[in-house]
Amino acid sequence: MQRLQAYKFAVIPSGEQERLMRCFAGSCRFVFNKALALQKQMHENGEKRLNYAGLCKLLTEWRNGSETPWLKDAPTHPLQQALKNVERAYTNFFAKRAEFPRFKKKGLRESFRYPDPKQIKLDQANSRIFLPKLGWMRYRNSRMVLGAVKNVTVSWHNSKWFVSIQTEREVEVPTPQGEAIGIDMGIVRFATLSDGSSFAPLNCFRHHETALRKAQQAMSRKTKFSNNWRKAKKKVQRLHARIANVRNDFLHKLSTSISKSHAIVCVEGLQVGNMSRSEAGTQEAPGTNVRAKSGLNKSILDQGWFEFRRQLDYKLTWSGGWLIAVPPQSTSRTCPTCRHVASENRKTQSEFCCIECGFEDNADVVGAVNILREGLSQLACLANETARRQQEPTEALLVR
Repeated sequence: MQRLQAYKFAVIPSGEQERLMRCFAGSCRFVFNKALALQKQMHENGEKRLNYAGLCKLLTEWRNGSETPWLKDAPTHPLQQALKNVERAYTNFFAKRAEFPRFKKKGLRESFRYPDPKQIKLDQANSRIFLPKLGWMRYRNSRMVLGAVKNVTVSWHNSKWFVSIQTEREVEVPTPQGEAIGIDMGIVRFATLSDGSSFAPLNCFRHHETALRKAQQAMSRKTKFSNNWRKAKKKVQRLHARIANVRNDFLHKLSTSISKSHAIVCVEGLQVGNMSRSEAGTQEAPGTNVRAKSGLNKSILDQGWFEFRRQLDYKLTWSGGWLIAVPPQSTSRTCPTCRHVASENRKTQSEFCCIECGFEDNADVVGAVNILREGLSQLACLANETARRQQEPTEALLVR
């Protein structure tokens, strides 16, 4: 089967190359915002939105026009990719998969993409890469890039430039290893498995919260856009980057370990966005227990549940396994022996005692066992439905 995989490296550009990358990212941001403003105006006027081909015609006019001649300094393909991003964002909005696209802001998620592999040269032996209008550029070669290069994305994050090289290669269909497991996500315990084992949460934001608060206070006392303010801002950015890197390292190690040792993983289909929604309310209808809910939201977002599930999904696919998401309702209130469902079964946050049969265990372990049982039930129903659909053509031929 074919595997798409991305390899991300930090690059070491020269001063001129860094200046050009900032210009290219700014040009792509300008094209994205200009196209989005045009599409938004047409949408408000009730007109039909432009497709990608129509936006490309306008791009040619912008590049040749007298108002924005500096767009010619940037390579054409990254600018066209910015238009593709606008088209994709609009498609996702009308398909109700995402919110209405927002304008890009300078300094946030600066990036541009080279889609043509013929224009890209990768020299892994000498740790360098060639990109159009940038030339050869060295990168920190931490591992081998496997497969044929499909595209390259250049991005800026925390005062550093990175290249993400997407490749495609043919791999053998893997054989799943291990048994099925259910995972219950939580805050006191990050993950509790149905076999009784558990993993403690990292809480990396909580550990750096004091240092981050002091750095933000120091930045707020500086004159905005002064040199001291920029230095303080870089310190805040480094702390945020450290928190994100520590969290991602923890999630990658844990998801890799679970995906390699289990063939089927059943998790809760948690709606993290709804669970971490603010309870502040409005002036007319203010919320209750806002401070307590704010602390709970901070703890939920500090865990990285959605990212953990995303990593499990593609890593299990690579190893030949399956990830099954089950509804989270009543998973820790259902008795695993008599199947009695009641809120009184869960005495405390960690204690489970069935009021019907008297079964006792840890509430998180009970939740993980029920998640595993529901996931296997869904998998069995899916297998039966697939077998029935495969049998229908044969029965139709017999009738004829």
